[in-house]
Amino acid sequence: MCRVDPSDIRHLVVLGHPAPLSFNRLVAHSYMQTVQDCGQTASLRDLYARHFNPCLGQAERPGGTTAELAPDVKAELGPLHRSAVLVLVYPLWFGGPPAIIKGYVDRILGAGFPLSALKPSGVELRCTGKRLVMLTSSASGRPWLEERGHWLALRRAFDEYLATIFGFDAVEHLHFDAIVPDLTKHRIMENLAALRECARHVCADVLAERHRTHTALIMAKREVA
Repeated sequence: MCRVDPSDIRHLVVLGHPAPLSFNRLVAHSYMQTVQDCGQTASLRDLYARHFNPCLGQAERPGGTTAELAPDVKAELGPLHRSAVLVLVYPLWFGGPPAIIKGYVDRILGAGFPLSALKPSGVELRCTGKRLVMLTSSASGRPWLEERGHWLALRRAFDEYLATIFGFDAVEHLHFDAIVPDLTKHRIMENLAALRECARHVCADVLAERHRTHTALIMAKREVA
C-alpha cells in the first residue's frame, strides 16, 4: 500500500507585521521550522515585504462582474490552492487584525467569491478541506481582552466567521499576550515552546487526516474492483 508523503502536506504562513525583527516574524519562522522538522513543507508570504495592496477594488467585490483577477491576486492564490494549512500571523491592533491581514482576506480568500455561497447550497468553497491557524500577539494581557469582551468578539467575528464562510475544516488560535519591547528571553522561549507544541499538533492532525483519506480511497477502489 502506498503511503502518504508528509512533504506533500504544505503549510502557507502569511505574515502581517511591518517590523523586520518583530516577535511575529520570529513566530512565523519558528512555526515553519517546526513544520519542516515534522517532515512537512512550509512557505512564507510576507505581505509587507511583498508590498501587498490590501484595498479591495470595485471590480473585486463579491458578485462583481469582472472575470479577470489582478496579477497580485493570482500570485497569492497559487500557494493558497496548494496548501493544506493556512497560517495567519499578525498582531492585534485596536482590537482586531491589521488592515493588511484583513485585505488578504478580502482580496485573496474572497477572490471570485460567489454570493451563492452565502446560502446553504452545497457550493464547495475555496478553503474546503483546509485547516486555518491563527497565531496572534498583543501588548495587552489575555485577561484584559476577555474582561472587555474583545477576545470573544474577535473569535466570533473573525476566526469562526472565516472558517464558516470559506469552508475551513477546522480553525485553531494560539495567542501570545503581554508582548512588549522589553520581553525577557525566558518569556520568549516559553512562548516559542507553546508555538512548537501547537505546530506539531497541527502537523500530526493533518497527517492523520491525510492517511484516513488515502486509506478510504484505496478501500473504495478495492470494493469497485
